[in-house]
Amino acid sequence: MNRPDMQQLLQEFEDIHQEPQQLPPQREIDHHINLKEGTEPINVRPYRFLNRACVITNPEENLMPDGRASDPWCLCTVDQVEELKALIKVIPIWSTGMLVSINVCQNSFLLLQASTINRHITSKFEIPAGSFYAFLLLSSTIWIALYDRVIIPLASKIRGKPTRLGLKQKIGLGILVSAASMAVLAIIERVRRETAIREGISDNPDAAMHMSAMWLLPFYFLLGFSEAMNGVGQNEFFYTELPKSMSSVASNLFSIGLSAASLVASFIVSVVRGFISGENQESWVSSNINKGHYDYYYWLLATLGFATFIYYLACSKAYGPCKGGQGGIAGDVREGSADDDDDVDDDYSSLS
Repeated sequence: MNRPDMQQLLQEFEDIHQEPQQLPPQREIDHHINLKEGTEPINVRPYRFLNRACVITNPEENLMPDGRASDPWCLCTVDQVEELKALIKVIPIWSTGMLVSINVCQNSFLLLQASTINRHITSKFEIPAGSFYAFLLLSSTIWIALYDRVIIPLASKIRGKPTRLGLKQKIGLGILVSAASMAVLAIIERVRRETAIREGISDNPDAAMHMSAMWLLPFYFLLGFSEAMNGVGQNEFFYTELPKSMSSVASNLFSIGLSAASLVASFIVSVVRGFISGENQESWVSSNINKGHYDYYYWLLATLGFATFIYYLACSKAYGPCKGGQGGIAGDVREGSADDDDDVDDDYSSLS
């Protein structure tokens, strides 16, 4: 075969295997799969419409000579798209934690309650009303220690294998107990209010009654357990489900939820104050705690908590299995594999 014929054959072979112009060549797609060594493969199946954000329509316009995007606002990497999809996927679970944190943002009302009851431990020592929040922190710390050092080893010994609650189970249990704690607080407030009326001090919100402040401890005991389960469970969930490149985001999601819960709690109080008050009707959250009906307000929060639990069950089912495992075996964490990389490639190679 002479040289011209050989050149013609090579040209025809090149034309046959030339990539379509509307799709980026595979080597150009590889520029946008930027998984660092040691990170788990990311593969979020939902929200596939976002995949188009990393499609190279015109390599000459979209890419710089070194392979980077000429306009990062118009062309994203595969990692960036997958990170956004992972964040969107955890938002419903995050919102349930935010709703639960509303119960933690009731310190002002708890301070009013504590200030009207007997806080003496001895005849000479009285616990300051503002210090009762320390019982919540103490309860959470004790429950975390008991869970890791007593409950888990005991459950593992009974089952004969390493056992722990799954991440979703911990979050769900925390939500349920949080709602129960508000129901307990509503009962305590009803007893406190009836005691104030019986002792004839309902017109004086600053008067102390003959009711021990230790009545509040069951509430703090339950709310501390809720925080130990839901708070820790949510942080573990975010760290497990979000890619390692988003560790800083995962570490701050719970705090953002707590801040949002404070705003929502203020909104709920404003709504209650606006709709349940009038000339002849005292507001549930009246400045005179003995005249108001804080027990009704706590029942409202308890109802919201149980509704949040139902909402969480729906979110958990829609989310599907998580990397941390659903149940029994400690350390049952799914590791990334080469198949995950293949799934990611399949998702993006199907774009047109």
